Amino acid sequence: MARLARFGLCGLLLTVLALGCSKGDSANSTDGEQQNAPAANETSETSPAAAAREFMEAIRTGDDAKVTALLSSQAREQIGKMGFNLGPKGSDTAKYEVGEVELLPPDGARVASVWTDLDDTGKPRSDQIVWMLRKESEGWRVAGMAAEVFPGEPPLLLNFEDMEETMRKYQQLALEIERRAMAERQRVTGAVRTAQTPE
Repeated sequence: MARLARFGLCGLLLTVLALGCSKGDSANSTDGEQQNAPAANETSETSPAAAAREFMEAIRTGDDAKVTALLSSQAREQIGKMGFNLGPKGSDTAKYEVGEVELLPPDGARVASVWTDLDDTGKPRSDQIVWMLRKESEGWRVAGMAAEVFPGEPPLLLNFEDMEETMRKYQQLALEIERRAMAERQRVTGAVRTAQTPE
């Protein structure tokens, strides 16, 4: 499961669940508490962008209660049925940007974002993430996400309102990451042996 955390926010969220526990030109860079606060007239009740921002800030600070509260009612119901207790560890080094918003009548929206954090080598890694939100009586709530896990490949789609499907995708992703890691180890080992073989 530690390998999953290397794959940006998508991997972080999947790890949390497993433990049971293109950007717009006007994107707003976010990395501090003051900058993270939405405008007074922009909240998760009135703006899908603000809801996505609040959700990412809750992940960044490890606020599990806020993360759960900002999920759609169906997602919360699914998590409750499966006995999950969300508890993101948070990250002091993470930054995020909220970009373009696409409204999907009558009550949906997609919010583009970029999540940047340090990978296990200490280098910045940025992930393009699209949040799927639903307008409910209490405001805009997160129902799912799409993120590129492997560069150049189709994004991974996670439907938080179908946690059984999400967990199946977690298991498939964990196996694929392990398979690729093993293939890379074999490639490196083969290259070393070739270099050491006398002519």
